[in-house]
Amino acid sequence: MNSKLKAGAVAVLAIAALTTPSAVNAATAPVDNPARAASAEPPVYAPPSAEARAQAVATANATLAARADLTLKGENEKFNLAANVSGVKGLQYLTYSRSYRGLRVHGGEVVVATDRFGERVGSVESGLQSRITIDVTSRVDAATASATARAQLPTVESVGTPELVVHATTTTPRLAWEVVVNGATQEAPSVLHVFVDALDGSIIESYDDVHAGTGNSYYNGNPVTIQTSGSSGSYSMTDTTRPGLRCGGQNGAVYTKSTDNWGNGSGTNLETACVDALYAAQKQWDMLRTWLGRNGVTGTGRSYPARVGLAAVNAYWNGSYTSFGRNSANTRQATPMDVVAHEYGHAIFQNSGSGGGGSGNESGGLNESTGDIYGALTEHYANQPATLDPPDYLVGEEVNLSGSGEIRNMYNPSAKGHPNCYSSSIPSTPVHSAAGPQNHWFYLLSEGTNPVGKPASTVCSGPTTLTGIGIQKAGQIFQSGLNTKTAPWTHAKARRATVSAAKSLFPGSCVEVNAVKAAWTAVNVPATSGEVACP
Repeated sequence: MNSKLKAGAVAVLAIAALTTPSAVNAATAPVDNPARAASAEPPVYAPPSAEARAQAVATANATLAARADLTLKGENEKFNLAANVSGVKGLQYLTYSRSYRGLRVHGGEVVVATDRFGERVGSVESGLQSRITIDVTSRVDAATASATARAQLPTVESVGTPELVVHATTTTPRLAWEVVVNGATQEAPSVLHVFVDALDGSIIESYDDVHAGTGNSYYNGNPVTIQTSGSSGSYSMTDTTRPGLRCGGQNGAVYTKSTDNWGNGSGTNLETACVDALYAAQKQWDMLRTWLGRNGVTGTGRSYPARVGLAAVNAYWNGSYTSFGRNSANTRQATPMDVVAHEYGHAIFQNSGSGGGGSGNESGGLNESTGDIYGALTEHYANQPATLDPPDYLVGEEVNLSGSGEIRNMYNPSAKGHPNCYSSSIPSTPVHSAAGPQNHWFYLLSEGTNPVGKPASTVCSGPTTLTGIGIQKAGQIFQSGLNTKTAPWTHAKARRATVSAAKSLFPGSCVEVNAVKAAWTAVNVPATSGEVACP
């Protein structure tokens, strides 16, 4: 309920000839439908009908069957539809998992994008880099793989059952055991996925579901309105209108009380921290729907719980819920709008395209930048006055975590010692710093180099003057590109995906396409094979 609070959201195939297996630059071409051509421009949030969703599945299935060359599919492999989400203007994105001789292929996912009617294919994205031709007989047993994985964390709470898979996020697919280890690093909780080579016992790669960030203040005004649930005498900080979203303490229990009046506006009060967390998450949900055409954090109408009271100068997403700590002075909880939206941004990243982005600092930096971008989008959507937390492109500017102001700067990452532009050193740059290039790209795409009333920004290459297209359009393009994400996610893939997204979203103009290209060029991410042209 709303509460006023005392505290501080079956087509005919005719795909044109293609040169790369990673992207389809021409669409399937069914018989022209005059009614379709004459239909009005859809609203941003326009979920496809059941008929259109079924049509998209039929179109995608037919495409995958007819064009195995696009996905490097062999005779021992099968595809299964794993997710079907819609985005801006009802465009559809279908993610398929891949199996090889009955084993799941990690990194073999395929994402097929169609128009909102499900009749035309916009792109086919596959992360697989070479065909799978391996033997599936393991020389390393599950117990040995489990012991190897367990040794990767200093503190271990539990170890999942090892699963034999094909690991395919690198150039050459390999047989591997995937082992999930729950525990903690020296700094934070950890849900670590470890891939152990099933032939020689070496570690191929690992990645952590826990993605850490830092905080802002609790200034959202007093009072604010949040969605809670319950009735007289029994209320809960559970938002039943946004399934999955609720807030409570570190033990996972939701806060409840006899009155529907929460928090006291204090920076140290945990109930107030939950007020701020719910307020920000609800604003982000509304932004996703109104601006980006997305149905919740998952894209399928769900969100995740928030926990406050973390005894650390930190905040993180662990794959199942967000958790928020405090600043180093212990005067403010880390639950302001951009920090909350950042952590839920990791959840959006996880629920877009093929799921994870792969291991390594480059994909990790893109994941961190994704959180920053959703923080900026949510702040701009909420559009709070200067007396609260006005929209900007700074991250954690009010928390003063360690006396040095904001944590990251999107229009000039180098102001915080982070790279403004892409280089060969990004794959070895710590992930929070490696967020710099994509953050800078997003600012240039949204605002340009010399926006009125906002900070100027420089370029690293290409034209020295760029004109922005506005943060709402930039967000639509970014999310639509993210919907086609495959592992390993790289800056080159992000460029190709967002250029393709711009053309699909704004087919009547090349302004947006060329702006996306120019902004990527400005941060030293050049065009690669398969990039769409406009016109």
